[in-house]
Amino acid sequence: MTVLNPFRLNRRHFMAGAASMLALPSIGRAQAGKKAKVSVGRQPFAAGNSPITQKMIADKMLEQAASELGYELEVDWRDYPSALPMVEAFLSGDLDIGMWGNTPIVRLLAQQQPINILTVGEGHLRMVLCTRADSDIKTIQDLKGKTVGALVGGDPYNALSQMLLYETGNADPKAFGITIVNTPTQAQAASVPQGMDAAIAIYPAFLKAKAEIGVKGIMNSFGYTEDGYSGPAGEGAGHLLESVKKSKFYPDGYYLHRSFWICSDRIVTDDAPIGQAFLVAAQRALVALGKEKPAAVSDMVNKYWGLPSELGAKVVEDEVLFRRGWIWPTEGDAAAILQISNFMVEGKQIDAPLSWEQVKAGFAKSAPLLAKVYEASGKVPDEKGFTDTSAQDLRGLPSWQMDKWAAK
Repeated sequence: MTVLNPFRLNRRHFMAGAASMLALPSIGRAQAGKKAKVSVGRQPFAAGNSPITQKMIADKMLEQAASELGYELEVDWRDYPSALPMVEAFLSGDLDIGMWGNTPIVRLLAQQQPINILTVGEGHLRMVLCTRADSDIKTIQDLKGKTVGALVGGDPYNALSQMLLYETGNADPKAFGITIVNTPTQAQAASVPQGMDAAIAIYPAFLKAKAEIGVKGIMNSFGYTEDGYSGPAGEGAGHLLESVKKSKFYPDGYYLHRSFWICSDRIVTDDAPIGQAFLVAAQRALVALGKEKPAAVSDMVNKYWGLPSELGAKVVEDEVLFRRGWIWPTEGDAAAILQISNFMVEGKQIDAPLSWEQVKAGFAKSAPLLAKVYEASGKVPDEKGFTDTSAQDLRGLPSWQMDKWAAK
């Protein structure tokens, strides 16, 4: 079967956006020459945010976009290994803009913390249940009574719980005597160290460990088998597991991975042009990278991913932002936060699920900025693109049209 590559199919969106991005100064200007500083945290060892921010840094795209809006901006870029230390820096007032996944966002919204969801940072990150080459684990059902490594309280653990839910009928590892060991770094999880029988790892880390030490995958969060699978779906990689079709997140998979850029109040109020400039720079970087081959994009961040070009290209091709060609948050992306809150209640991570109004409130202050940048950047995609039912990702109306989002 020939699989169409959406990364290449969507290049028309990148090309359409490239010329129109030149019109961005029409967004409106702040006080000329205003000096300001902004601190931005990123996760370069993760997925799509890595090459996008690397492009922004290398070409000083944030500084350039800010200058077009009347700011002389000094940018303090910071690298973080995971979300937790970034969240701590943000809550202490030591970070203006950061990027993390659904789980900490749900926690902070549930705690009524003053966070603003700026836009999508990355998404559709493949997470792989993996084990050592000599393991007798062939399916997720074989995890019964085993010890499994996962980033507890993070997206990898939540992905594992959803894979368990739809494959076995119960999302709780304890129901099967599975012992979860917290693995704070993705490289550690992917290596499946002694003391663990298996682990759930993000795709870049898994590919690196597979190439270097020969770990094998069993299944992934997209709903497909990996090369170490042997069970009802068949032998080896590439078989669709029928249970994934029952997931609320299908066609994204068992789990709807989205990470978002979060910002403090000043970035969307007193210094809103900085927020606008960040959106401008991120979209420009995505447009520029969309004209490159996936392997070349991967090579930009080789020092973080450590992957050969052909393997890194797989990570790039999975990324929802490269598939779409635009950064704007949609109803489908927001719904991921709501649904994850329900799963976190089931897992006793929070006391009560978020309301749809709580989720929408997280996007409220950034929505006008997003609308301005979308208009000025040439409206990529056109309005029909947001609700394209043939797309291989969950989307919907953008955040600036949240008044039309369906009640949930």
